[in-house]
Amino acid sequence: MTISNLQNFVGGKYQDATSEKVSDVINPSNEAVYAHAPVSSDKDVDNAYKAAAKAFETWGQTTPSERQLALFRIADALEARAEEAADVESKNTGKPRATLVDYEIGPSVDQIRFFAGAARNLEGRATAEYLADHTSSIRREPIGVIGQVTPWNYPLNMAVWKFAPAIAAGNTIVLKPSDTTPASTLLLAEIASEFLPEGVFNVVTGDRETGRAMIENPIPQMVSITGSVRAGMEVAKSAASDLKRVHLELGGKAPVIVFADADFQKAAEGIVAAGFFNAGQDCTAATRLLVQESAYDDFMAALLAEVKNSAKVGQPSDPDVLFGPLNNGGQLERVKGFIDRLPDHATLEIGGAQLSGKGYFLEPTVLSGFKQTDEHIQDEIFGPVLTVQKFTDDAQALKWANDVKYGLASSVWTSNHTRAMRFAKYLDFGAVWINTHIPLVAEMPHGGFKHSGYGKDLSHYGFEDYTRIKHVMHYIGE
Repeated sequence: MTISNLQNFVGGKYQDATSEKVSDVINPSNEAVYAHAPVSSDKDVDNAYKAAAKAFETWGQTTPSERQLALFRIADALEARAEEAADVESKNTGKPRATLVDYEIGPSVDQIRFFAGAARNLEGRATAEYLADHTSSIRREPIGVIGQVTPWNYPLNMAVWKFAPAIAAGNTIVLKPSDTTPASTLLLAEIASEFLPEGVFNVVTGDRETGRAMIENPIPQMVSITGSVRAGMEVAKSAASDLKRVHLELGGKAPVIVFADADFQKAAEGIVAAGFFNAGQDCTAATRLLVQESAYDDFMAALLAEVKNSAKVGQPSDPDVLFGPLNNGGQLERVKGFIDRLPDHATLEIGGAQLSGKGYFLEPTVLSGFKQTDEHIQDEIFGPVLTVQKFTDDAQALKWANDVKYGLASSVWTSNHTRAMRFAKYLDFGAVWINTHIPLVAEMPHGGFKHSGYGKDLSHYGFEDYTRIKHVMHYIGE
């Protein structure tokens, strides 16, 4: 891959787009243009889908063991090129280089291996006679060609969450990464191409119009997107016109409920790490804190001390930083807008300023004193900004926690087991962490409720989302 002049990856090789339009790809840590990528046209998208459709004719007939072997080999190859992938992803996103192999490339390798195993473990009802003289069985089959769109916050990792289960199930894909972070996804397709037939894994780059063409094209039978609520709604409306299956992982506004009986030091450490990691650009980030009033002062002291001690922001080359820049200038301005619009009843506890010099860096920020109706509580900020509210009792904590349009992730910090399990039941979120926040494992599902979308990533549930179910009945009477 030539990092300065990126191309689409279609039919097993890099190809020039038919469109002559290109976009600048900017390193967010220094604002330098380091590459140009095609803004793919409808024709480019259609060519990629045709390549995927042709490949599906044979890939869809492969055995689970063949697909498993290909995925294991892809995982091994990515692991062998982990340092190269980390270099590309750090330039792609501005993420701290020192942590990328352990926290993103390594988990991505593990997730590919999980779906390699899942390929040989499809589940269905037992073959049996549910009607006299008739034997019924269930077939799980690939859906066909899948269109996929990934975001800029975890470009390579989200590409893995998309391609691995789809290909493990026997589908072929066309994937569009964000226009600001295409490089690592193209590298992943290049690595995978050594072990996959031509056309199984295709990547087209482009902007919002390219994404619209991805959804509106008649070839794919399913579209999967990780992105904003607005984008998800547009995808659902467009896909409905020809009844495509839709898989949506959208925004989040995770409540982080801290009770007076929690271990404040451990809670502060866990919340700061989970709130500021990746500059808070995570749909599950621990950024909306609800703290019991009787413990508020003591917990805030621990939290602010932890922010000062460990939430270091800086250049990706610095081995001691927790997080780097925001992804792009537009996102930086959006996050700064929330800080600039701080209501009179709220308080800036720490941070709030953009770092001087080049790059989209913002200080770790903590804001407090909000009302439940404030935009800072209701809307996803998606930056290194924590908001803090006081609550009085369990009922108020639960009410406020659920009183947002999102339903992706949440956490409860308490030493009371009964309370923890009760909140796990009543919190209206797809994930509930207890005395921790943000760990993910390939075996467990990731996905939300309400405006956070539907469908699951990771786990056997995510794998099954990329299959269709067929009933086969055979008359066995005389």
